[in-house]
Amino acid sequence: MTDAPFPRKHGGRSRGGKPNPIDIHVGSRVRLRRTLLGLSQEKLAAAIGLTFQQVQKYERGANRIGASRLYELSRVLDVPVSFFFDDMPAEISGRQTARAGGLSDAPQAPFEADTLARRETLELVRAYYRITDAQVRKKVADLVKTIAASAESGRAASQRGGPHRR
Repeated sequence: MTDAPFPRKHGGRSRGGKPNPIDIHVGSRVRLRRTLLGLSQEKLAAAIGLTFQQVQKYERGANRIGASRLYELSRVLDVPVSFFFDDMPAEISGRQTARAGGLSDAPQAPFEADTLARRETLELVRAYYRITDAQVRKKVADLVKTIAASAESGRAASQRGGPHRR
């Protein structure tokens, strides 16, 4: 037996026969990026020389993605390989992440992975990237950040019982 957090058996599955949580996370990130780009499983599969069923298995974590395939996916999906491991919960990675002091502007709300998979989020991101003028895109992003900050301060004021403007 090894000291690894997830003992390996055949095909990267744990002792219970369930997919490895890291493989599930990586697969969910493949699915996220594919959907953000508006690609079907069939189109992604064709781009990397696989069947759509294989892409489905990767996205569910049922099949482990090898290093060369992960590299190929990163090129087709136009992201660095590290993207597939981003936002991995500490309980999966086995590491506690320590925030570097002073690098964050303000405390962030807890990250919800499901937010990225929502249709509303995907439509917003697709529409945003259809804006071809980079300066306009930046202004839109600044506007959204301002609205979100205003909503946050309004919520904070109402929780304190104080007045806030709308």
